[in-house]
Amino acid sequence: MVKRIDPDRCCGVIVDVQGFFLSQLDRKTRIAVEDNTANLVRLLGYFKIPIVATLERPVSAKGELPDAIGEYLAGLPRPLCATFEKDFFDLTKEPKIKAHLAKLKRRQMIVTGCETDVCVLQSCLGLLELGHEVFVVEDLLFSSARDVAAARARMRAEGAVPLTYKTLYFELLQAVGESRHVDGLVKRLGPFPDVPEAAIE
Repeated sequence: MVKRIDPDRCCGVIVDVQGFFLSQLDRKTRIAVEDNTANLVRLLGYFKIPIVATLERPVSAKGELPDAIGEYLAGLPRPLCATFEKDFFDLTKEPKIKAHLAKLKRRQMIVTGCETDVCVLQSCLGLLELGHEVFVVEDLLFSSARDVAAARARMRAEGAVPLTYKTLYFELLQAVGESRHVDGLVKRLGPFPDVPEAAIE
């Protein structure tokens, strides 16, 4: 059966977009990641798609979500947004997160965040094991590692579907007319540096 994104079946998953991890990126990439993730959050919010955000412990050392993301999420009603701290790299191993996802009854997971080759990879594997359809927004992933090709290949091999923000944007819109309502709220994805993976300073 063809896997097509359906707003009524989706949940956004933002993995560990925290200051500690962002600080390992060069300034240009860091700004792009923060801005583009904020765009994604606004896009999902427009379609009333629930969002789950995770923060790796200890949060006191690794930081909260960037203000542009955290403040928007805080303004969403509780059913549409939940933030969890986690100890496991695989978010599905956290009982509270697993129970929350089950309560949402959303089978499609749109995954972004970091690190591509650690928490994102393991969380995608966990979500797939639970029977979810997993869509990985590849231009909204980042890592301290320069080469994450093996992690991306493994996610695909296990059944995660790669896509870009642009693809997601238009698949959610479905028709030309809808863009008139969305464009004023959601900016298109900004440019990323021309590198294979987010570079370290």
